[in-house]
Amino acid sequence: MFQRVLIANRGEIACRVIATCRRLGIESVAVYSDADAGARHVRLADQAVHIGGPRPAESYLRTDAIVEAARRTGAQAVHPGYGFLSENAGFARALDAAGIAFVGPNLKAIEAMGSKAEAKALMERAGVPLVPGYHGADQDAALLAREAARIGFPLMIKAAAGGGGKGMRIVADAAAFAGALDSARREAASAFGDDRVILERYVERPRHIEFQVFGDRHGGIVHLGERECSAQRRYQKVLEETPSPFLTAERRAAMGEAAVQAARAVDYVGAGTVEFIVGQDGGFYFMEMNTRLQVEHPVTEMVTGLDLVEWQLRVAAGEALPLAQDDIVHRGHSIELRLYAEDPEQGFLPGSGRLETLRLPAADGRHVRVDAGVDQGDTVSIFYDPMIAKLIVWDADRPAALARLRDALAGTDIAGPKANVAFLEALVRHPAVTGATIDTGYLDRHLDEFVAADAALPEAALRAVAVAELLAVEAAARAAAPAADPHSPWARADAWRLGHAGRRALAFEHGGQRIDLSAHGHDGRYRIEHPGGIWQVEAARHDGDWLSLRHDGQAARVRVRALGGDWLAFVDGRRHRLHEVAPFAFEAAAGGAGDKVAAPMPGRIVAVHVAPGDAIEADQELLVMEAMKMELALRAPRAGTVAELRAQVGEFVEADVVLVLLAPTSGASE
Repeated sequence: MFQRVLIANRGEIACRVIATCRRLGIESVAVYSDADAGARHVRLADQAVHIGGPRPAESYLRTDAIVEAARRTGAQAVHPGYGFLSENAGFARALDAAGIAFVGPNLKAIEAMGSKAEAKALMERAGVPLVPGYHGADQDAALLAREAARIGFPLMIKAAAGGGGKGMRIVADAAAFAGALDSARREAASAFGDDRVILERYVERPRHIEFQVFGDRHGGIVHLGERECSAQRRYQKVLEETPSPFLTAERRAAMGEAAVQAARAVDYVGAGTVEFIVGQDGGFYFMEMNTRLQVEHPVTEMVTGLDLVEWQLRVAAGEALPLAQDDIVHRGHSIELRLYAEDPEQGFLPGSGRLETLRLPAADGRHVRVDAGVDQGDTVSIFYDPMIAKLIVWDADRPAALARLRDALAGTDIAGPKANVAFLEALVRHPAVTGATIDTGYLDRHLDEFVAADAALPEAALRAVAVAELLAVEAAARAAAPAADPHSPWARADAWRLGHAGRRALAFEHGGQRIDLSAHGHDGRYRIEHPGGIWQVEAARHDGDWLSLRHDGQAARVRVRALGGDWLAFVDGRRHRLHEVAPFAFEAAAGGAGDKVAAPMPGRIVAVHVAPGDAIEADQELLVMEAMKMELALRAPRAGTVAELRAQVGEFVEADVVLVLLAPTSGASE
């Protein structure tokens, strides 16, 4: 086994590898960019080496810097994690030339599977089922259009050199093909440095099911079961689970055999994933093979009790696989969710910034696991994927695992950048998930069922927040009361005044609407006037998480807690967030926003579709910017004329910078 391993990655996967190295008594070496100087993986590693600037091309994609860091620290092996250089043949070759082990697949597999086109040709020869398509070397646009017509619509355009949904488009008809091809090529070139694409028939309402495979240098190859990843948004996995609730025992056996067959076709070594698209009739087709560890590998670990990173290290050191196929046992059901800094109500716009609050459920080593790359107080950087953590649960069966996942989410709070927690809560309660009928396109077709912007606020949630706020103010007043006379009326926080009963004004904001209330009473006994009437509340107590009270003679218990300047209340399986506002504050009217298009976040301009003087329509795409590994289309807020264009292709812009200015509408003041 190795004595020292360098991890050529960042975030939660770097922390994950460091933890396994520590358990095995292996020294860990982290690498970091300028943006990650204080990152969690740097704090956890035994040693850390600076490798360059904040952008991936300046650091985590620099083969020379990483190889030199491994050589300088005496690392015998490099673990690439996933993403960045994990499937880069040139990186593996450079490590081999330096006499450093690559904790990943053999070079033959990387090169064969690094191109989707070559991988499909190889799988075709090996007899693995394929979706009809085109994966040839000729990338002439006219030829691709003819091939698309031959394959038929709908079809998929996919980046030949990549994965993770980058450079992927679904095309409904021939008229949309040229524009989708240009967009996919541009995104593929940006993400992978290669704009080649392949075409595939689009399987209607498919399931995405992948098999974890492992091979060693002694000819041993096994699979460790499947993971279903059908809950996706824009080809990005949102929820992963094992075992798949869709597969029968017979179909599972057939797909496992095909996965091993695919791995044998390239003499596979190390951890890999064979991904299949599965039709509603159960027919399955090879999609791609990822020659690395996957983000969702923890669910496999939870049901097998195995450490896949340890397997990777042992295989890279020349050892045989620890278990034969018949010795691998699966128990129970495991589900994983990805917590992201993103705003579902704004089209899942990626976020960045300091994590003012990061409350994650306690990991117990059996039922709940949290893989995080950040701690409270850390910053989600604009330069990398905005994942905050992975939440993984295990239980004896799927219904129990879903219940445990719902409870874990209810104990999760993130303040600072917007996060997708409420979206995930809606997801795991949705009938398409609980009933195991979701397909890969369901979220995109029915997103409004999961993102309920401006959802009605239940009366129980508003009441709970109001009572919790009253109790919190009273507790703060008691803490600040003079010790000599804690019973003085001046120490009470019930708005008591000489001559008449006290009244306290409260105000909250929800869904852009202001809600004003007034309250009388103290110490858990209140009369609260609200827009719908009056609440009489008694025996209210709050422990910081759970509020108990009596209302109209009925006892109630509601989960409610403070989050920064907001309150969270959990009612009927949903979290409701109310922002506390000053009761007597004035609000300025917004104006002029319809004349400007600003950058929603820092990023690089990759396409400009208009020029000054152009007449435009409402919602017309004006520019495209790239930020946090995805493309964002910026559209016109109204019809009009472009007065100024303040951006050009290739330019890096900061958040809130005005990029396009529209001419004032007729009659508007300057």
